[in-house]
Amino acid sequence: MKPIRRMTQAELAAFVQTHLLQRGIHVVLSGGASVAFYSDNAYVSKDVDLVNIYSARGSAIESVMEEIGFREEGRYFKHPESEVFVEFPPGPLAVGAEPVQSVDETSLATGTLRIISPTDCVKDRLASYYHWGDRQALTQALLVAEHRPIDLREVARWSKVEGKQEEFRRIRSSLISARIE
Repeated sequence: MKPIRRMTQAELAAFVQTHLLQRGIHVVLSGGASVAFYSDNAYVSKDVDLVNIYSARGSAIESVMEEIGFREEGRYFKHPESEVFVEFPPGPLAVGAEPVQSVDETSLATGTLRIISPTDCVKDRLASYYHWGDRQALTQALLVAEHRPIDLREVARWSKVEGKQEEFRRIRSSLISARIE
């Protein structure tokens, strides 16, 4: 097995996910680390958000994390050989008001990475932009759209459900440009 100090962020996430899954704990990568993965690291995140989709007990997660060398520090888990923090936001696994319907899986040297889709990653970032005016989140959405195919019709449909159809209209051309360049 690859030493933790040499693992990429995605490999570390897959490593943790694999150990948790062996105990029946299901988590999915979301947030900034999914942006980093889908943008081929054009965006850098220092944490891994593994959404606890079935509300596993915190003590069960803590037990597994300690077995693989992580210590809890506040709301994060830290390994002495890694600069990356791991956090377990509670479920449900959702983007805005809608649950995520499917999860992508990618095989890595350290295990199987379970991650929201590129389209859901864009929606996740746009939720922060739409609801809190987070311009960095908009930039992150554009990075994902630049590096990965996304379902623009689905993003438009979801934006309408979120009550953000006008905001989507304003950024639609930027999303299309990111996909073409």
